[in-house]
Parts: sequence; structure tokens; C-alpha cells
Amino acid sequence: MIARIEQDHARFRDIVRGRIRRNLRDYIQRGELVGRQGRKLVSIPVPSIELPRFIFGDNSGGVGQGEGEPGTPLEEGGEEGSGKAGDQPGRHILEVEVSLEELAEMLGEELELPNIEPRGDKEVSSAKAAYRSIRKTGPESLRHFRRTYKKALRRQIASGTYDRRRPVIIPIKEDTVYRSWNESEEPSSNAVILYMMDVSGSMGDEQKEVVRIESFWIDTWLRSQYRNVERRFLVHDAAAREVDEDTFYRLRESGGTKISSAYELGRRILDEEYPASDWNLYPFHFSDGDNWGGGDTELCLKLLEEAYLPRVNQFSYGQVESPYGSGQFIKDLEERFGEAETLVVSRIDGKDGIPDSIKEFLGKGH
Repeated sequence: MIARIEQDHARFRDIVRGRIRRNLRDYIQRGELVGRQGRKLVSIPVPSIELPRFIFGDNSGGVGQGEGEPGTPLEEGGEEGSGKAGDQPGRHILEVEVSLEELAEMLGEELELPNIEPRGDKEVSSAKAAYRSIRKTGPESLRHFRRTYKKALRRQIASGTYDRRRPVIIPIKEDTVYRSWNESEEPSSNAVILYMMDVSGSMGDEQKEVVRIESFWIDTWLRSQYRNVERRFLVHDAAAREVDEDTFYRLRESGGTKISSAYELGRRILDEEYPASDWNLYPFHFSDGDNWGGGDTELCLKLLEEAYLPRVNQFSYGQVESPYGSGQFIKDLEERFGEAETLVVSRIDGKDGIPDSIKEFLGKGH
């Protein structure tokens, strides 16, 4: 009975995960997953799953016959509910926990993302589970079919119950074996994600929400590619400073915009703490494309050319659509660098543009 329940539960999990895979682009565009993540799991709401239900037939006889109207209490003294009854079925929503690793796998399949080739040489030891041994107990998902089948075959031959004319092999509990794992230490590469964002008045809450959602999926993918990922957050208007993650997505100011201030601060952080020989470097900058005059854009281009592009795995610039921004900065980048190997730019037209933007950023496999 327990085995049947486990099989049914596993089958239901497969159905739910299939639903998530089919609707992944919708989930990518929604911000509700961001607040539902734990250390290794994400809780995903999955609506519209058909739940088992009774289908009533002819009630002309048997238990339940007699006069009555819908909503009539079954016992004397029962209280009727307040409010008006509806005639539509409820919307069932399940909370399904999916590992970040599995979510990254779904993202890679949906957006056809290539695996990343690490560039930095610095490595740390991390535990890796390898399924190289066998044991007699375990979950059904780890059952070793071939070995279980062989054990059942040998048992039936030894007991004389094997019939060559009708070769049916039926494993019993004593035949079943499961794959088991051994943990081993292996080196893994480090990566740092440097997030920079314009928080001037033209970057409103809607634009920050777009950045927040996209950053969650970028994190999810890069963490699946590297064992050790560090993240740093910089904000800027006319001046730049480092903040924590929560402040990064909530801060809004009303000063001017000087992009070079963020690029200068980011360069100092990378110089002092993350040498390119040891780390895989991923700077991301999000803005609406406005920048202060006075030659600041030229200074940004010089910093990119000399301090970033020669050393990073990839510098990514995302320009979020805003009714207040001029959108000029991305044009300056494209004109100066064209098809530079380590620079990727993306125009993000609201939440609908997030999946395509993620693919533009991560599709090169750098």
C-alpha cells in the first residue's frame, strides 16, 4: 500500500512539474516567486490542477433520497452561511516546492541556454554526491531497475518458479535494491555578480520590479553553473554607493544620473577583492538610458574599454523601458562596441521582455 501511495505521489509530482515547465515563461514574468525562495527551494503556486472529485449520478433511490433543496442543513439547528452562494467552482492553487537546481534546469531548457565555461582559476572544495553504490533501502525514485530485475530472476530460477514458456519476472521486497551516493570533495570555480542600478527619479517602482525579477532568474542560472557565487549591489544617481540587497530594489532618489560613478566604484571593488585570475566576473548594470552630460558617457565607455571588458566573463547592460528616460546610453554602447565579445546589451520592454532579455544575457555561455 505504501509503495502504491509513493508511486501515485511521484506521478502527481511529475504532472505538477510538467505544468510548471509548460508555463515557465509566465512564471518568469511574475514577481511572486522572488519572495518565495528559501536556501535551496522555491515555493511555486500552481493553479488549475484538477483535483479528484465524486461525480453524482441518479439519486432516485437509496441513501440521500427525499425532498430538499441545495443548501438545506442536514441537522436541525444548523446555521446557514452568510453571503450569497455562487454557482462557479473554486480556483484550486497548490504550493509546490521545486529546487533551485531543477528550476535552473527548466530555465535552461525553455530559453535554450548553453552551460557556462568557467574562466577564473581560483577553486574551493565542495561536496559532490556521486551515485556509485547500492543499498537495500531507499526511495522508489532511486530504485535500480536492472539489479532488482536480475535478483528477482536469479531467485525464481533457484526456487524453480521460473517458466521459460512464460518468462514473467515479478520482484518482491527482498529483490529490490536502490542506488546510493558517496560524497566526495571536488574543486569548483568561484563567481561574483556585481549588480549596478540607476535609482534616480526616472527609475520607478515598475522598472525596479523588472530588475528584481530578472536578477532572480540570473542568480538562479549562475548558481547552477558555479558552486560558490557572491553578489554585490551598487546603486547610483549622481553618486554611487554599495547597499544590501533589500535596499537595492527599494531605494528611489530624485537626483541626476552619473553612470560613471557606479562604474568607478565597481572597478575599485573588483580590483581590491576579485582579481580576474581567480574569479569569474559578471557585472550587470540596469538603467533607463539617461546620463548626465559633460562627457560622463565618454568616461563610462573608457572605463568599459580599459577596466571591464578585458577582464570580465561578460558585462551586461539592461535598459529598462521608462516613460521618462531618453534611452540614449544603449545607443552609445552599440555604436562604440558593436559586437564586442564580452559586452551584451538588452532592451527590456517591461515584464513581457524579461525572458528574451535573460536569453540575450546568458545565451552566449560566457
